[in-house]
Amino acid sequence: MLLSDLTKADRNVYAVGPDPQIQGLTADSRNVKPGYLFAALPGYELDGREFITDAISNGAAAILAPQDTILPSEIDAIPVIKVENPRRSLALFSKKFFKIQPSITAAVTGTNGKTSVAWFTQYLWKLMGHQSAAMGTLGTVALKTSQRSKARLTTADPVTLHCELKDLVDRDINHVVLEASSHGLEQYRLDGVRLKAGAFTNLSQDHLDYHGSMERYRTAKLRLFDKLLTKGGTAVLNSDSAEFELFSTTCQSRGINVIGYGRNAKDIRINRVNAKPNGQRISLNLLGKHYELDVKLIGEFQAQNLLCALGLIIACGDEPERAMAILPKLQGPPGRLELVSHTSNGAPVYVDYAHTPDALAAMLSALRLHTVGSLTLIFGCGGNRDKTKRPLMGAIANNLADKIYLTDDNPRRENPSKIRAEIKVNCPKAIEIGDRSEAIQHAIINLSSQDTLVIAGKGHESGQVIGEKIVPFQDGVVARNIIAAIKGREL
Repeated sequence: MLLSDLTKADRNVYAVGPDPQIQGLTADSRNVKPGYLFAALPGYELDGREFITDAISNGAAAILAPQDTILPSEIDAIPVIKVENPRRSLALFSKKFFKIQPSITAAVTGTNGKTSVAWFTQYLWKLMGHQSAAMGTLGTVALKTSQRSKARLTTADPVTLHCELKDLVDRDINHVVLEASSHGLEQYRLDGVRLKAGAFTNLSQDHLDYHGSMERYRTAKLRLFDKLLTKGGTAVLNSDSAEFELFSTTCQSRGINVIGYGRNAKDIRINRVNAKPNGQRISLNLLGKHYELDVKLIGEFQAQNLLCALGLIIACGDEPERAMAILPKLQGPPGRLELVSHTSNGAPVYVDYAHTPDALAAMLSALRLHTVGSLTLIFGCGGNRDKTKRPLMGAIANNLADKIYLTDDNPRRENPSKIRAEIKVNCPKAIEIGDRSEAIQHAIINLSSQDTLVIAGKGHESGQVIGEKIVPFQDGVVARNIIAAIKGREL
């Protein structure tokens, strides 16, 4: 594709001089090959403009950069596109370069629940006969082949995103749901994606290390609806959220249809949720009709996520009654209140991804309804992330769990003992064991038959980030191995 054809995707780009063939796009100079366009993007930690010379050495045919970029002298031989918003330009170029997208694409944003909503949505589509996929924290999950790519950023960079969308179409997958993170929305990664529907789950404290304030964090989430979802599309919004009125008003002002879900909703209203031994019974009204259904999911927050997914598939054209008949068949996604094992005396062991104050509170409250004995929690907080949530999560754990093991959770470049100390300020009853494997072992050994253990914070993750290294570690695998070893000794 000629550079001039590529740049037509962004009306803010004008004549660029030489017009080479573009063979690929990348924002990583290490991935540049001859004929590639290199996007020199200023980043959170690194500035891509520092790698322009490297990109040219690797064969870059063109450079995309911010307007104020000062270029090295050797760049005279290739065209440079200077724009006010190079991130958005890269997204639009990616759309133009890869050309093909699925016929139905939806996106979901919110602090908590994105992965579950995306998982439920693509699972419902599959059961209804659509070739479907979900893209997000778990990687790209395509149930046509029961395959899952390696987990990565919640929302991929635009080049990867559009490349994978094209790949899905090439595999005859025509229904896709995307997780839209606040970082991805603020950094324009989803610009250029044709969306039929978008969903909003909730907003609570997270990522303030990046956004700086709740207002900016909210604005990033809102961008899915005030910029990306177009007139005639449908927004599925949590009516119980304090942001519902703002998001709903924004959508209606732009000609976007709104489906509300939750206890205060008109469209998909939860009347009651009753805990059962291995799930829950949900009483709800869907578009004026009453339903009672049993689902194999723990926690009202998962019932909310399930109904958000129901709203998305209705927004994308499927029949509500047919979808309702399928809901009881759904299972939860990996690492989201996932039952990974039972001890030899029958105590259940769960893993969950809860790593925000609201998610931790919702998860513990849900498990309390299914626990006769003590509710035991293992958790920590990540390093080099929002520090203000550490004492908040400590207080929640102290109030809602009976036994607490405070351990390390991706300390990254911070001192792990300092992180634990900041949590323990409001969690005095916690037993502090820095080694996560050792903490899991101690908790399991001390479980009685009617107790419940939940290992929180990492969910599906397969590594522990310590310094600059990722050490292989998966909560569910470690727990199962410890239980197997204990059972072996007992035998």
